[in-house]
Amino acid sequence: MNVRRLIPTAALAGAVALGATALTACSGAGAAGSKDGKLGVTASFYPLQFVAEQIGKEHVKVDGLTKPGVEPHDLEITPKQTAQLGEADVVLYLKNLQPAVDKAVAQSGVKNVVDAATLTTLEAHGAEPGHGEEGHAHQEGDEHAGEHAGEHAGDHEGHDHGGSGTDPHVWLDPVKYAEIAKGVGAALEKADPDHAADYKKNTDELVGKLGALDTEFKDGLKNTASRTFITTHSAFGYLAERYGLDQEGIAGVDPESEPSPARMKDLQAVAKKDNVTTVFFETLASDKTARTLATDTGLKTDVLDPLEGITDKSQGTDYFEVMRSNLKNLQKALGAK
Repeated sequence: MNVRRLIPTAALAGAVALGATALTACSGAGAAGSKDGKLGVTASFYPLQFVAEQIGKEHVKVDGLTKPGVEPHDLEITPKQTAQLGEADVVLYLKNLQPAVDKAVAQSGVKNVVDAATLTTLEAHGAEPGHGEEGHAHQEGDEHAGEHAGEHAGDHEGHDHGGSGTDPHVWLDPVKYAEIAKGVGAALEKADPDHAADYKKNTDELVGKLGALDTEFKDGLKNTASRTFITTHSAFGYLAERYGLDQEGIAGVDPESEPSPARMKDLQAVAKKDNVTTVFFETLASDKTARTLATDTGLKTDVLDPLEGITDKSQGTDYFEVMRSNLKNLQKALGAK
């Protein structure tokens, strides 16, 4: 599950360039073989599917490996899906998020593969103790506002996504998601040079929208009564860092894992100390632990969606709508002024 390597910023340009070079090789033949003459893109799960659709628009046919309502971490790939992967012109995935996808990509023999983890910088969250309070001092406007603000206390059980690896949930930070969008745009341009101008225009448009969303979050969470939120799934480390908040996860990266009694007691103390009003759960996983903690502490419950998939229960029909619902729910829980 854990992404085992930290990608240094210096490697970013090289990784994008290498990916782009690899994608050039089969561009002509691959595109010609796709359905309706469109570039065939297979995306491992919703955030990458959304990016491909927004940038490719009418020039691409995007298939998602993770169907709506399926928890991405639990995805199993059929032999038929592995075979279909091999027929794609471009495959977009996030290495180490979904072990079954990693295996299928390796077996498929597909040439044009883009690993989103190489398009931005991944970080470990909660691995460093003692970073709780200083996160609040980050300057407004600092591109890395809240960076390394860490969690409330990094040595809490369940806090560090299961060990020393880095956190894969980069799409929940609009700034990092925009970096991924740029990399995907460059990959589509190389794979289908005939429509490169459109891909570039659509990428710029998406990056602009993500910039606006970043500003909404920055302004909306600037002044709040509390800076701490409790969630069942420790998926919001990047979002917390970006906006100077403290994430307290009941469980680690696996939303179904059971927290220990000690962890639940610890969270009760945190809730009291930091004026926490709400325990967040998500739409694709059980809300049992959130409701148990809320009952024990007299807190409310609400939804904070890690956007790993869109279903009928989602508070919105796409990435932007759900992220704005997340913002509204955070503002309410944190007491935005």
